[in-house]
Amino acid sequence: MSDNSYGAIHRYEPARESTVAAITIVLLSVIQIVFVGVFTYGFTAGWGVGTSTGTEAGNVLLGLLLAAIFINLAFILLLYRKEFLPDVMVVKKRRRKWEDLYIREEDMYGEEITDGTLDKLKRAIYPYYKK
Repeated sequence: MSDNSYGAIHRYEPARESTVAAITIVLLSVIQIVFVGVFTYGFTAGWGVGTSTGTEAGNVLLGLLLAAIFINLAFILLLYRKEFLPDVMVVKKRRRKWEDLYIREEDMYGEEITDGTLDKLKRAIYPYYKK
């Protein structure tokens, strides 16, 4: 019953759309905004060069904040992909080699040595011979 042509949808399962996942994504987004705000403040205040703290440890703190931003973003995207995107399977059939080489289907096995021998012999005897 399913269409097996190229690009046909073989299986489609709608997303679960969990309420707990939606609340978790909202909370992680708020935490993301806080991390970005602290990183931006620390970057503009000069934590990385040690002007405001007097030490070089600000660089490490900015690096850890940046790592926390990307890890938090990864969890947000993971939850979104798992809970809110549908599961779709698209049919992709593997083509045979002769299709990739633009060979006609009747020529896919090649030619034998004896193919056309009689025509070649007739053409050698009479050059104006038509097939």
